[in-house]
Amino acid sequence: MKVVDSRACEGGRAIRRRRICSACNKRFTTYERVERNFRLTVIKKDGSRMPFERNKVLTGLERACYKRPVSEEDLQRLVDEVEDELHRKYEKEVPSAVIGQLVMQRLRKLDEVAYVRFASVYKQFKTLDELMKEARAVMESRRHDVPGQRSLFNEQSGTAPENDD
Repeated sequence: MKVVDSRACEGGRAIRRRRICSACNKRFTTYERVERNFRLTVIKKDGSRMPFERNKVLTGLERACYKRPVSEEDLQRLVDEVEDELHRKYEKEVPSAVIGQLVMQRLRKLDEVAYVRFASVYKQFKTLDELMKEARAVMESRRHDVPGQRSLFNEQSGTAPENDD
């Protein structure tokens, strides 16, 4: 095994290494991350608590994006963004619903089909009508999206966004 390229990524919090296998000449990428001193605990729907594991988020995204034109780098970036936001906003514990919402917000912008797949598992749709309603909401929001412009209403609250000026 031989390293052919190394570079910092994720704002210097990780090292990306391109490697080549000397036996088969296949190339692959590894990421080395600095472990954080504290671990977030996820509060699940049933009230149980488990340590936050970024690989669980990544696995869910990979399932949702199966056979979709979404790169591994895009998925890694999405998980990084979610993890960074969680560590900024929560010190010790975070509800699993917050993680799901953060993932869905970003996935919806990345790939609408993957979003509907993820949402169908996350929101536990019981009927086809619920699934269709979510798909229609995605299609409807797409008609109103104008690249480069903020949306008039926040999706969850129905209120106008705060002015950043």
